[in-house]
Amino acid sequence: MPVTYRPITPGQRDLSSLARPSGGFAMVAIDQREALRTMFERHSGGRPVGDETLTQFKVSAAQVLSPHASAILVDKHLGFDAVVDSAAIAPGCGLIAAVDHFVPGHGEHIGRSVVDDTVDPAEMAARGATALKQLIVYRPDGSAGERAEIVGEFLERCHRHDMISILEPVARPPVDGRTWNRDEMVVAAAEELGSAGADLYKAEIPLGKEGSDDELRRWCGRLDEAITSPWVVLSTGVPPERFPHALEIACSAGAAGFLAGRAVWAPVIGSVHLDQALGDVSVPRLQELTQIVDAAMTAGPT
Repeated sequence: MPVTYRPITPGQRDLSSLARPSGGFAMVAIDQREALRTMFERHSGGRPVGDETLTQFKVSAAQVLSPHASAILVDKHLGFDAVVDSAAIAPGCGLIAAVDHFVPGHGEHIGRSVVDDTVDPAEMAARGATALKQLIVYRPDGSAGERAEIVGEFLERCHRHDMISILEPVARPPVDGRTWNRDEMVVAAAEELGSAGADLYKAEIPLGKEGSDDELRRWCGRLDEAITSPWVVLSTGVPPERFPHALEIACSAGAAGFLAGRAVWAPVIGSVHLDQALGDVSVPRLQELTQIVDAAMTAGPT
C-alpha cells in the first residue's frame, strides 16, 4: 500500500548554499563511518584503525577539496566538530550535517538507519550547516511504515530548524532471502520516497558496473519521473573510472549533479602523504566531475 506523507514544506527551499553558479551540485561526501574504517584497514595490514585516523582524513579532505566543491557532507561523531574547529571549509562551500545513526545488522555496517537524537540541528546550524542529510535503508521486505516514520521525523526536524533536507535511500538485500533486483529496488525506493517532501534527493546509480548508455539513461529516466525534487547521484557501487560517464548520462536524464565520496577520494586512502595525494589525485577528479555537471546544467536534460 502506498504511504502518504504529510506535507512538511510549502514548495522548495532555496538550495543555492549547496549549488554552483550553474545551478548544479558538485558536493563531496566525507560522512562515511565504519565503511571508511574498513577501507583504511585494508591498507593497514589488518591493524585496527582508530577514530583519530578517520577524523584527520575528514579534516584533510575538507581542507583540500572544499575550495573545489559546492558543498561538503560530514558526520557529527567522526568529523563535523573537527572540520569546523579547524576552519577546513573554504568560503563559498556549503556545509551539510549527517543526522543519521547507523545500526549494524545482517552482516552489514548499516543494517538500519534512524534519526540520531544526539545530533542537535540547532547546533549544526549555529556552526555553519545549512542542510541535514538522512540515509534510509530500503529493503524489499522492509516496512514502508517504518520508513515513513523515519522520513517524517527527519523532515519535521529540518522544517523546524529551517534547514535544507537531503534524503538518501539506499537499496539493500532482503533479510528473508527472497530474490531481488538491486536496480528495480533503486527505482522502487524513488517511487516511494521521491515525493516525500525532501528538498534534495540523493540517488544510487542503477547499473553501477555494467549496462549500455541507453539502458542507463532509461533507468535514470525512471528515477527522474519518480522524484519530484531536484536529485543528485552518489558514487557507491560504481567503479571510480566509470563514474564520470555515468554521471554525465544521469545528468542528461535529469540529475542535477552529485553528492559523492568514493569516486573522488577512494584512490588516496592509505597514502603516506595524504594532503599531496588529495591535491594530485582527488582535486582533478572533482574538477572533472564538476565540469560535467556545469556542462549538463547549460545543456539541460536530453
